[in-house]
Amino acid sequence: MDTIQSMRIDKWLWCARFFKTRSLAAEEIARGRVRINGTVTKASREVRCGDTVDLRQGRVPRSVLVRGINQVRGPAPVAQLLYEETPESAAARAAAAERQRLAPEPAAALHEGRPTKRDRRDIDKARDWGSRWSASLDE
Repeated sequence: MDTIQSMRIDKWLWCARFFKTRSLAAEEIARGRVRINGTVTKASREVRCGDTVDLRQGRVPRSVLVRGINQVRGPAPVAQLLYEETPESAAARAAAAERQRLAPEPAAALHEGRPTKRDRRDIDKARDWGSRWSASLDE
């Protein structure tokens, strides 16, 4: 049995289940959101065990250390054995999740919801649109 020493980064990201499809992984790489050992890379770049891969999943940046390379995309428990997240990255991800959890709900600021048609008419009457400045000639 041949052991693989290296693999394309787009395929490894797909096998490690960071992205749902290989083409999504290639798009993120093309946008410059994936780095290998600190350098921006192309999808064809080979990744090896011991390399550090920096990527962004959604809004959260992650930094992982490559621990293994697998020829096929397997189940999630097997995919998690292919990498190890750095402690700094795990702490930053936990802090971002906590900030998201503690963020105020945007809908909580709306006490009564959207104004109804009647409410909107009352608001327009209260604004006194007749006294506003106009560019028309008749005054």
